Amino acid sequence: MGTSRRSFLGGLGAAAVAAGVPVSAVAKNSSEAESKRESSSSNLDLVNLLQGTDSTSLFSRGNTLPLVAVPFGMAHWTLQTSSDTPWFFNPRDRRTQGIRCTHQLSPWLSDYGHAIFMPFTGEPDIDPGARASSYRPEDAVMHPYFLKLGLLRSGTTTELAPTERCAILRLSFTQPDGGLVIDLPGKDATVTKKNDTVLAAVHANDGGVAPGFATYYAIRCSVPMTLDEAKAWKQHRIAALRFNSSATTVEVRIATSFISHEQAIQNLERELGSKTFDQIKLEAKAVWEEAMSRAFVEGGTLNQRRVFASTLYRALLFPRVWHEPDIHGQPHHWSPYTGKVTPGVMYADHGYWDVYRAWYPLMSILFPQRLGEILQAWVNAAKEGGWLPQFPCPGYRACMTGSLIDAVFADAAVKGIKGFDLEFAYTMLRKHATQPGDPEKGYGRRGLESYLALGYCAAKEVNQSVAETVDAAYGDFCISQVAEILDKSGDAAMFLKRSENWRNLFDPSTKFLRGKQADGTFLPNFDPIRWGDPYVEGSAWQHRFDVPHNPEGLMQAIGGPAALSAALEEMLTQKPAFHVGSYGREIHEMSEMAAVPFGQYAHSNQPVHHVLYLYATAGRRDRLQCWVRRVLTELYTPDTFAGDEDTGSMSAWFLISSMGFYPGCPGRAEYVLGSPLFDRITLTPEGAAKIVIQARGNGPASPYVQRVMVNGEEHLGAVLSHADLMKSGHIVFNMSDKPAV
Repeated sequence: MGTSRRSFLGGLGAAAVAAGVPVSAVAKNSSEAESKRESSSSNLDLVNLLQGTDSTSLFSRGNTLPLVAVPFGMAHWTLQTSSDTPWFFNPRDRRTQGIRCTHQLSPWLSDYGHAIFMPFTGEPDIDPGARASSYRPEDAVMHPYFLKLGLLRSGTTTELAPTERCAILRLSFTQPDGGLVIDLPGKDATVTKKNDTVLAAVHANDGGVAPGFATYYAIRCSVPMTLDEAKAWKQHRIAALRFNSSATTVEVRIATSFISHEQAIQNLERELGSKTFDQIKLEAKAVWEEAMSRAFVEGGTLNQRRVFASTLYRALLFPRVWHEPDIHGQPHHWSPYTGKVTPGVMYADHGYWDVYRAWYPLMSILFPQRLGEILQAWVNAAKEGGWLPQFPCPGYRACMTGSLIDAVFADAAVKGIKGFDLEFAYTMLRKHATQPGDPEKGYGRRGLESYLALGYCAAKEVNQSVAETVDAAYGDFCISQVAEILDKSGDAAMFLKRSENWRNLFDPSTKFLRGKQADGTFLPNFDPIRWGDPYVEGSAWQHRFDVPHNPEGLMQAIGGPAALSAALEEMLTQKPAFHVGSYGREIHEMSEMAAVPFGQYAHSNQPVHHVLYLYATAGRRDRLQCWVRRVLTELYTPDTFAGDEDTGSMSAWFLISSMGFYPGCPGRAEYVLGSPLFDRITLTPEGAAKIVIQARGNGPASPYVQRVMVNGEEHLGAVLSHADLMKSGHIVFNMSDKPAV
C-alpha cells in the first residue's frame, strides 16, 4: 500500500535508504540488559517499538511509528522529530520537537486531529525546529505502555503513560520557569483556559470526515498554571502553559475526544481521575500483558522471539476505537460519515486492501470477541453513511482497489464469529456489488458498470483494470459464501458464477492475467515486469496468482501442478527487475522488491502474501515449507520490515505463518499448512480453550514437515479447518532437514 493513494501519486523517486539498516545501533527499546531480556518470560519485554521506523517515502516500512498506546487505543502517542511531513519521526534524528498525539493510519494519507506537546524552560521559540531539544536515543525508554526520555537542552525528564483516550505526562524539571508548549495544526485551531482546565480543538485533516470534524483536548495539571495567548506560526496555533517557577515535578493529564470538550473532560475523569502516573503506567502495562499473552512462543532464537513480540504489538494497534462512553457508560460516537453524535460502537483507520489477507484471520483466532465488535462498527458505518466504506480513515476515503471488506465479512461468517449484524452486512455487500456507488468518495466498486456488462473491467476505461477485475471476482466469491450461510441460494449461485470472471482476463498464450479492452482484445506489447496500470503497485508477476478462491482452476489454466510449481519457482528465482511503466518513475515498492533476492516475489507489499502457499495446490509442500521459512527468517528482523507494514498486515503474515499455517483464501474456514518457526507456541484465544502448537525436531536447517498430529491423530492433507484448529488442544509438527517422501 502506498503509491496509489490519490494525494501522493507524484514526488517519489529512487530509493535512497538501503534495506535492512538496523536502528538498534541508534536507539535501544529499553534500558534493561540484553541478558535480562533473553531470560524474560514476557512478550512485552521483547517488543522493539523502533522496528521499521527507519522509513521514508523512498523506502517505506509503512506506518511504523514508535506508538505508545493501549491496544486499539483511540489516541496514539509518539515522538516528533520533524514537522510538516507525514514522515515526522526518524530514529536517527537526535532532536525531538515534542510528543505528538497522532491518529495517522499511513503517511500516504497523513494525520488528522493531531497535537504536539513540548516541555520547555525559559522562553520557548514559536518555531518547532528552533525550540526542539536534543535527546539521547540510546538512553530513551520505549515500551508500548511507557515512554521516557531526557531533554538535554533543558535538563527535563519527560515520561508518558497512556489510556484508551488519554495520557498522563510526568515532567521533571531541573531548571526554573518550566512549561509546556501546545502546538495545534490549522489556523482554525482554538485553545482557551476555563478554571483549572485548558481546552483545545483541532480541525486539521486531509479528508475522510464529515463537516464539523474536530479533535477536542482537555488538559489539567497537578500545579497551578497560566496560559499564554496563542500565536500563529505558518498553519499552526502555538500556545504555552507556564507552571509555578518553583515546581520541579508536574503531572499533566491530557484527554481527547472526537465529540466535544465536555466529553473530553468526562474521558479525563473516567480514565485518569486522580490516579498517579505510576498507577496509569501499571494499568497500561497490565492491559498489554493480557493482550499479548494470547500468543506466546518458546524456542527459536532471541531475535526471532523479538520479531514475534514486536509484530504482535504492531498487530494490536489498529483499527482504533472511535466510540466514547456517554454519561451512562454506553458507547456513542461522532460519526465521520454523517457528522452527528450517534449511539453504538465505531472503529476507524483500517485499509481492507492491506489487512484482509492475514490480520482479520489472525483476529478470528486470537480475539474473536473484539473482532465481532469491530465488524459491528463497519455495519454501523454502513447504516450511517448508506454504504460500506472502502478504506475507513476515519470515514469514507478513496484508496486502493476493490471492495475487500467482502472478504472481511465472509471470513467471519464462515468461521461463526458472533457480535455483528450479518444480515444487514450482506445487504450492504450486495449493494456495492450490484449498484454503482461513488468510488471517488470512498464507497462502491470502481468499474462496476464495465464489470457487469463485459465480465471484466475494460482497460483504458477503468484504471488498474486487472486489479479491479480480480478483486471484484474474489469479492463475488466472498459474497456468495455469506449468501449461502443466510440461505440465499439464488444470490449464492449468481455471485459464485461471477467469481469466475478472472478467466476473462487470463491469457492462455502467456499464462498471465492481462488487461483487456472493451472490444475483447488484450492490451498490446505485453511486458510481465512493467508496473502500473492495468495493475496496482506491481506488474503482471505480482498479480499473476490473484485467484485465491480458485487455486485449482488457476493451476489448470496455467497447465497443471508441474506448471504451477514451475511458475512459482520462476517467480522466486529470477532477477528482481522492473520497468517503471505507467508510474513514470521508480516508486518505493519497486525499490523494496529489488532490495532482496526473492525475484518477483515482492513480500514488501501485500498482493503476493498468499502466493507461497499455492505450492500446496501444486503438490509441492516441500517448496512451500522451504520458501516460507526463508521469508520468516530473512525478511523480518527485530529492527525492520521488508516493506509496508500497514496497520498490522505485514506483522499478521509473520505471526500466522510462524504458527505453521496461513489463510490462503479468507472467506474459507481453513488454513494451508506451512512450516512453524518456533519449538512451541501457546495460543489462548478469547473465550476458547488453549491451543498448543509444537514443532518437534525443529531447527534452522529443519524447515520440512514430515507429519502433522492433531490431538494425537495423524492429520492428512495440506489444509487445517478453522473448527479443528479452535477445538484442538495440541498440534504437533514433526520436522526434518529433508523433505517428506
